[in-house]
Amino acid sequence: MKKIKTIILCGGLGTRLGIETKKIPKPMVKINNKPILEYIIDNYKKYGFNEFILATGYKSHVITKYFKKNKFKKINISCVYTGKLTNTGGRLLKLKKFFNKKENFFLTYGDGISNQNFTELFNFHIKNKKTATITVVRPPARFGEVKLSKNNSVSEFKEKPNVSKGWINGGFFVLNYKIFNHIKKNEIFEKNPLEKLVKKKELIAYKHKGFWQCMDTPRDKDKLSKLL
Repeated sequence: MKKIKTIILCGGLGTRLGIETKKIPKPMVKINNKPILEYIIDNYKKYGFNEFILATGYKSHVITKYFKKNKFKKINISCVYTGKLTNTGGRLLKLKKFFNKKENFFLTYGDGISNQNFTELFNFHIKNKKTATITVVRPPARFGEVKLSKNNSVSEFKEKPNVSKGWINGGFFVLNYKIFNHIKKNEIFEKNPLEKLVKKKELIAYKHKGFWQCMDTPRDKDKLSKLL
């Protein structure tokens, strides 16, 4: 298990976080004095996965310096510069040389935290024998949900519940080496490559109903600070 690699996409501009990413890349934004990237690594490490490839881009030197300066026990971290403006598929394709044919590996983003069991996720992927497994989660609502009866009286009120219908990309993947055959130079991984896999029935979903939160906005960061 411990030899299974995890790619973390760390190269985006993170513009929606505003001033937070003027001097540092998004994965290095601190939550309670600790970069969100370190929380993500700790979660994988908890399940015995200790081989990490950080696909850097925007302000890559900040990430490289941090992981050279700070010694992390029992894990191997490689920082690989994949371009400042490279799309997610392009970043992934640039890492093809690090993998052997038939190899399976994790892929995630450097801005989301989940309490899912990564061992179960990996075993689910192996059992189903697909090119890609995507974790899906219920999207958190931004506003309180109010249900009305026919005469407009309130029949139910829930303060910012998780949306009960539909699933969204939770950002935690397990991929087989075959994924590289479906990516063209510098395209967006979440568009054409995944759409092609859907048509070929080579993409399966792992439903995670536990904790999940991304950090797209300052509001998300504040929420994570309280939760963590």
